[in-house]
Amino acid sequence: SHTMATMVAQPSAPAASIDTQHEDMIHDVQLDYYGKRLATCSSDRIIKIFDVSPDQSQHSLSANIAAHEGPIWQVAWAHPKFGSILASCSYDRKVCVWKEVQPQQWTQIYTYAEHQSSVNAISFAPHELGLKLACASADGSISILTWKGTGDNAWDERLIPNAHQIGCNAVSWAPAAAPASATAPTATPVQAALVTGGCDGVVKVWRG
Repeated sequence: SHTMATMVAQPSAPAASIDTQHEDMIHDVQLDYYGKRLATCSSDRIIKIFDVSPDQSQHSLSANIAAHEGPIWQVAWAHPKFGSILASCSYDRKVCVWKEVQPQQWTQIYTYAEHQSSVNAISFAPHELGLKLACASADGSISILTWKGTGDNAWDERLIPNAHQIGCNAVSWAPAAAPASATAPTATPVQAALVTGGCDGVVKVWRG
């Protein structure tokens, strides 16, 4: 029988290399919706925002945010329809939402501090569902934080306790609507579906 060998491409030289000047390890990097901004977070408790060129080959430091009281595990950009908004989560048990109120000036507009242990992962929902953030914590619970559409700090807070035994490490949203297909000529209605993964080796699907 004929066996086809799988070729593994050798890594090429990077298009750019950014010396972030973080003082400790970087845990997450996220480009925004347009690929024009890069957010980094680190065990040094700092979030850095870089402006980057369209091909990501050029960069400049735009903001330095002293964000948390412990290592920052993840950052997440909101959809630009809500403005220039970034969320972060940390070992300090907090989830913070940041807004650029003036060019290069970021303000903390909301903090969620009801988790009992490290918040390990965050994910913004598809924009069709509104400004909504899911958070996974080492306390085993998941929180769903939804902006009410009024003041910057007006958020609805929903906690799902005991979502996973021991702790929850990962969270991700499904698309809000499945695309149309030959068998389903019209797109399905908008719906919220969330997946989480935990220390218990289980992945769970949540619908709401």
